[in-house]
Amino acid sequence: MHDDTIGHGWALDFLRRVVDADRVGHAYLLTGPAHIGKTHLATRFAAMVNCIGTASPCGVCTACVKTFRGTHPDVILIEPDGDHVKIDQIRRLQYHLSLSPLEGRRRVCIITDLHTATLEASNALLKTLEEPPSRVILIATATDAGLLLPTIVSRCQTLSLRAVPADEIERAILARWPDRPDDARLVARLAAGRVGWALRAMDDAHILAERRERLDELREILRQGRAGRIRAAERLSRQDDLLDTARLWQSWWRDVMLLHGGCSELLVNDDEADALRQVADQCDLTAAQKAIRSIEACMQQLDQNV
Repeated sequence: MHDDTIGHGWALDFLRRVVDADRVGHAYLLTGPAHIGKTHLATRFAAMVNCIGTASPCGVCTACVKTFRGTHPDVILIEPDGDHVKIDQIRRLQYHLSLSPLEGRRRVCIITDLHTATLEASNALLKTLEEPPSRVILIATATDAGLLLPTIVSRCQTLSLRAVPADEIERAILARWPDRPDDARLVARLAAGRVGWALRAMDDAHILAERRERLDELREILRQGRAGRIRAAERLSRQDDLLDTARLWQSWWRDVMLLHGGCSELLVNDDEADALRQVADQCDLTAAQKAIRSIEACMQQLDQNV
């Protein structure tokens, strides 16, 4: 069986059972944090329903190969156009779904980041869900079902994907990059359960290099006085990836708290252990907790503005 999915075995098993029992519903919603593997799972599900091999999915039949390559005529992928899924995209989708499948048993539409859909697009999609065409499966992904219209959620079977354990991610990374055990350990911990992020970080050296730059910025800020920190905050506020920076700094301060608690074996940024110990020696637990609360408040505000 073709199976390169990391984690989410329970979800794969569930989807495989409904396919094998020929009880596939017309709409599914996969929720979970960004980069956790929602789109990958949706693609595997699309391959399952049209697979013509002996396993589901086999990964080698024409239908599977085309699905994984993104060339299957009956598998439609809709991604946000800019910042949003827009009404024109849903209208084009409705036209395609009105047609009979060309090669497979069913037409499958994958809509990623449905939480970014405009109200007009959401209402148009709702009409499709209320009167679904025959031989059509809709698979949507979103970070949180609470960001969607309740009427859309109620018409979908929801699968909430959970963070994948670090040791499972590390094993999967080592299977692909056996000569990089140190990077595998670090990335698996930094990933916070996000499989997609972990694989990109291993494949793109820029991601870890940028992390190093962000930690250097944090250390520089800690050395500065109040005026310098205000200037740094103004500079950082202009960055496009401010939320990612906040998450990284949050993990840093959590590591400081772990050192105060004598739990060095649980450090996420364990390649920075010496620098973390210096910070832990210079600030008490209360200061670390205050830093984390400030960062969490910043992250909450950023999430609301996205």
